[in-house]
Amino acid sequence: GKLLAPLIASVIIAYLLEGAVRKLQSWHLPRLPAVLLVFTIFLSLFIAAIFLLVPLLIQQLTQLFREVPTMISKGQELLLQLPERYPQLVSEEQVREVIAMIRTESAAMGQRVVMLSLTSAVHLVTFLVYLILVPLLVFFMLKDKEAIIGWVLSFLPRHRPLVNLVWEDVNAGIGSYVRGKFVEILIVWVVSYITFSLLGLQYAMLLSFLVGISVIIPYIGAAVVTIPVAAVAYFQFGIVPQFWYVLIAYLVIQFLDGNVLVPLLFSEVVNLHPVAIIAAVIVFGGLWGIWGVFFAIPLATLVAAVIKAWPSPSEQRDLAANKTDDEAPAEQA
Repeated sequence: GKLLAPLIASVIIAYLLEGAVRKLQSWHLPRLPAVLLVFTIFLSLFIAAIFLLVPLLIQQLTQLFREVPTMISKGQELLLQLPERYPQLVSEEQVREVIAMIRTESAAMGQRVVMLSLTSAVHLVTFLVYLILVPLLVFFMLKDKEAIIGWVLSFLPRHRPLVNLVWEDVNAGIGSYVRGKFVEILIVWVVSYITFSLLGLQYAMLLSFLVGISVIIPYIGAAVVTIPVAAVAYFQFGIVPQFWYVLIAYLVIQFLDGNVLVPLLFSEVVNLHPVAIIAAVIVFGGLWGIWGVFFAIPLATLVAAVIKAWPSPSEQRDLAANKTDDEAPAEQA
């Protein structure tokens, strides 16, 4: 997976950009100029993200890590007040066990950060290699798309009706889903950043980035990101109206995303029940970790397309009967 990471990332990016290329082609622009225009825009945004956005995110993440010990101390003081306020529900011994666990996890996290910093040189070299490889691969995948697809198809059987049927459903569903999800991430990210900045919340760019990325994991992502947003707001403002303004604004963003933005962007693109989506996140996340979570819905769409295209028992009997009828005249001849 680590070796193929640049190739996988390039395939995903090229798949995203293909929609823009096709749109330009529909306006009677030849493919090569369309590819050059889309790739130039992508490369400009890519460079801007590397030199402007990534340093800002790293800076805010570093500042947040420096504030973690102070946050933990304040959290311990808050926990120690629970036995006095709710003696029937929480005992002092339970609170001290929780505090000990928090200290242990904090120490382990600090060790991981130190180990990461020690291997930062290796990661930096790898990152620089990816900076060159990924845009190069994206360009050639867009430019020589037909040749690459033709080469892949040359390894498949000539007669592949079931594969073609599944691919048509998957391509239509996943293509619209991936591009729509990318637009959703950008919109939620920008709206969250503007909202957090207006409310004066610290680490606005980092938190809004997390909120935007959280939409990749339906239902679960929003619940998980609530924790850092609420924690930063609490330790910055305390239990005051400003704290509740941040939480209410965050909940409004999530509500508008789930009930307005998602229906507008996706409509019936991914016609999966919420139970199926959550099950896909759990199953594929358990199999392949964060990548499984990232691709949970596309993989669930693939499974649904295969189930839909698979012949039912009655269809299988009809196919077998037709095959028998076709073979009988050949044997007589």
